[in-house]
Amino acid sequence: MTENPVKAAIAYDFDGTLAPGNMQEHSFIPKLGIPKEVFWAEATRIAKENDMDGILAYMQLMLRKSVEKKIPIRRQDFRNYGKDITLFPGLEVYFGLINEYARKQGILLEHHIISSGLREFIEGTSIAPNFKNIFASGFKYDIEGVAEWPALAINYTNKTQYLFRINKGIDNSYDNETINRFMPEEKRAVPFSRIIFIGDGETDVPAMKMLKYQGGAAIATYNPAGGELAGQKARELIRHNRVDYIAPADYRQKSDLFITICLLIDRIKTDRALSHRTPVL
Repeated sequence: MTENPVKAAIAYDFDGTLAPGNMQEHSFIPKLGIPKEVFWAEATRIAKENDMDGILAYMQLMLRKSVEKKIPIRRQDFRNYGKDITLFPGLEVYFGLINEYARKQGILLEHHIISSGLREFIEGTSIAPNFKNIFASGFKYDIEGVAEWPALAINYTNKTQYLFRINKGIDNSYDNETINRFMPEEKRAVPFSRIIFIGDGETDVPAMKMLKYQGGAAIATYNPAGGELAGQKARELIRHNRVDYIAPADYRQKSDLFITICLLIDRIKTDRALSHRTPVL
């Protein structure tokens, strides 16, 4: 690695990007003993009837159903659900491999989550230690560690602010003073041009479009088990100029996704080298 490595970042959605489906469907909703379609339909109904944010609606429903079924809702209980989440292929070794690849290019790579899912579930997964920040919806807990109220709801539109938090080096969700304060480009922790966003669909579009506009890169993934329809939806994002690249959600070393990320790391290295070239007059 060079003496002064350049910093870059990859921000990931979670549901459909790092793991198939919604994280609540892996073990939490089955423990409630109701079909997942019934749970999500009720959350949608609550949101519509109360003109309510959909994320807040599903979080409130999680708490209510858990109380009805006498299922514990401590922070550690939610983390334990994360242990049951099935990840896409290759993720158990992906972070070490991609960090090493970046290191050889003189790049220090950070990883961040930006998700509408639950941070407590993500914290329970085997890959959680790889993330500098897990920006995701979460609960407030009482003194006994029992969930009592939604503390943070991240929906598809406010995901964009977390790209600015990565850009400015803000490692929390509550600091609204720094994020709104002017900061010269050279003072920012990670320039947008060195940020890659990986998401799986329409809920990630605002973040993807914003990052593209700012000079970063956006990759849309799709579940290879989803058949032609899944790939078609991803290709529509390309046609509508909402993302730069698409690839199946396969993080193994020789996969299209892994190779695309490596090429984007190469581009960051090249752009930095060109920016330090002295113009020939």
